[in-house]
Amino acid sequence: MSRTALRICPLCEATCGLTLTIDGTRVTGARGDREDVFSKGFICPKGASFGAVDGDPDRLRTPLVRKDGELREATWEEAFDAVAAGIRPVVERYGTHSVGVVLGNPNVHTMAGGLYPPVLIGALGTRSIFSASTVDQMPKHVSCGLLYGDANLIPVPDLDRTDHLLLLGANPLESNGSLCTAPDFPGRLKALKARGGTLTVVDPRRTRTAKLADRHIAIRPGTDALLLAAMAYVLFEEDLVDLKDLAPHVLALPELRDAVRDFTPEAVADACDVDAGTIRTLARDLAAAPTAAVYGRIGSCTVPHGTLASWLVDVLNILTGNLDRPGGALFPQAATDRTPRPGGPGRGFALGRWHSRVSKHPEAKGELPLSALAEEIDTATEEGEPIRALVAVAANPVLSAPDGDRLDKALDSLDFMVSVDPYLNETSRPAHVVLPPPPPSQSPHHDFAFNTLAVRNQVRYTRPAVPLEPGRMAETEILARLILAATGMHGADPAAVDAMVIDQTLGKAVEEPHSPVHGRDPKELAAQLTGETGPERRLDMMLRLGPYGDGFGVRPDGLSLQKLLSHPHGIDLGPLRSRLPQPLKTRSGRIELLPQPIADDLPRLRQALRDRPDGLVLVGRRHLRSNNSWMHNVPALTGGSNRCTLHIHPEDAARLGIRDGAAVRVKGAGGEVTAPAEVTDGVRPGVVSLPHGWGHDRPGTRLTHASADPGVNVNQLLDGSLLDPLSGNAVLNGVPVELAADG
Repeated sequence: MSRTALRICPLCEATCGLTLTIDGTRVTGARGDREDVFSKGFICPKGASFGAVDGDPDRLRTPLVRKDGELREATWEEAFDAVAAGIRPVVERYGTHSVGVVLGNPNVHTMAGGLYPPVLIGALGTRSIFSASTVDQMPKHVSCGLLYGDANLIPVPDLDRTDHLLLLGANPLESNGSLCTAPDFPGRLKALKARGGTLTVVDPRRTRTAKLADRHIAIRPGTDALLLAAMAYVLFEEDLVDLKDLAPHVLALPELRDAVRDFTPEAVADACDVDAGTIRTLARDLAAAPTAAVYGRIGSCTVPHGTLASWLVDVLNILTGNLDRPGGALFPQAATDRTPRPGGPGRGFALGRWHSRVSKHPEAKGELPLSALAEEIDTATEEGEPIRALVAVAANPVLSAPDGDRLDKALDSLDFMVSVDPYLNETSRPAHVVLPPPPPSQSPHHDFAFNTLAVRNQVRYTRPAVPLEPGRMAETEILARLILAATGMHGADPAAVDAMVIDQTLGKAVEEPHSPVHGRDPKELAAQLTGETGPERRLDMMLRLGPYGDGFGVRPDGLSLQKLLSHPHGIDLGPLRSRLPQPLKTRSGRIELLPQPIADDLPRLRQALRDRPDGLVLVGRRHLRSNNSWMHNVPALTGGSNRCTLHIHPEDAARLGIRDGAAVRVKGAGGEVTAPAEVTDGVRPGVVSLPHGWGHDRPGTRLTHASADPGVNVNQLLDGSLLDPLSGNAVLNGVPVELAADG
């Protein structure tokens, strides 16, 4: 007999509410939850395929431990014994920094991934931290850290109220949005147009989003920062700057005007392939709109000037008075945010507090570039030990980072590696221990990260839709036991990890004058927490201490876990609202419009006015029925448009003698791949495109469907040397390539 259960979808950043149909313990269907306070019934092909993703027969069900060179099934006890025996000797002999931690994108899609990796990193004390952020959005973190003093204080476009939206390097009709959590992003864009608003898309590809736009600007890849700087120049030159209510909160406006004086529309036009008149029109229209928002994503982040482009997105919102304004770009406030402190000067944000051992890359937000992981393992220097042990949590950098071949070999050389992953994939296959989490139906869900980026304030939580299968271990317990095994506490009760975090958090909260629990007894507060598990108790604590919380009885109508559980479709907390100056954490307590690291990098952007490489350049692309390398093993999510083909414009194809469907060799600085050509005017001349996340052809994986149609790894065309210097983000777009017909 079938039943239904609610579940928040963990398969992309839109976080839509689902209603699952369950037969026994098997998910047999998924539809949109029409009563969900945020998604209101919207569903995409990934969510509709939840059951197929959840029930993939290639998902690992028991731990794997390497014995005599082979990975074999083992008990959980054997697996964690092996972790303790593998990591602790490395730490004791070579020091804490010889243990690396690499975190993949799926971490932000699970409750466990939001709660435990920070504890692991803190307990290990290592600086060898890498994540998917440095092949994705680190430029936005860095630019916001420099502007606002907090790298996680990221404004999002107020999609439901704006009159004018300018998108750069973003294709939300395929990605469902990124750093902007918005169920039914397509519907929201259509609603913008229906109410008379304007949508402008800047992208070298004529994407589905670009086709919807009122204006599509086919920019030359990698030149977003030049275009945005020229728009800022026009705002100053034509006296269109109007800070409105932001004026008291902004520093360095005259200095900014001077900094962009060289970036006239006429100066940047040739480099961008956008004529000067169009650039001036873009700036004037932005300034004239009743409300407007500029939003840039991965196409403007994964380029040589990614941090400058991300900074200039916010600069334009500020110069037009649209930051922190309804209809503009606002700062969401999640229910689990820390207790808001009074506005005023903060600690600020610093870059380069330490550097990588080999290439001396500066850290950003506590991380080193993922592009540097291979060299940090395989290269000896006089300064410190190489990484000798690695903890990989939901990460597949062999496909997601540049030069996967080198990284693959480096992973094989490690003294020890443990991977937390449901699959034996391209990165987990050389591990000494693989710890598989259960499928998402058997896990609770709350979006810690994405609610801080949501276009409407709301809070939702779903308990597991299906009981934990016998022999499985909850992902939260896996990570808690991993923390204990890796830090010399192997064998302790995993509940001790949650108890420690609760004690530390409440201990700090009672000492903070602005906290609702200031001066109270932390033990008495801990005794009030509810929840069936340690993670639920931690969620209850965060909700009660947060901006909407009950303050442990101080605000009886406030949030708590019990209140949230009584609202299974979530609680709507209202539209985004103006918050400045409260969230600013700069040393001045104001928006620092021209931070010194940004000013120091502008000469490099001026040089780009004169540098225009010849030949073809490569950009990536995303698919609606995929998410990086996650879902290529699910038959329902592959085929059709979700294929690994090389998009090439008809003019370039004719010039090079390349036929539609023919095999094409693509050569870059890091290597060569061969992919079938797809001749299309959806990409501008001079640009070719390969999708990200493919290349499932390495032996030793257990990805039956993906390996049957593996595609090619676009990141193998990169050698890892091209980085945005401020953020350490890999340059994945706008890189030179050479093509040749294969045979």
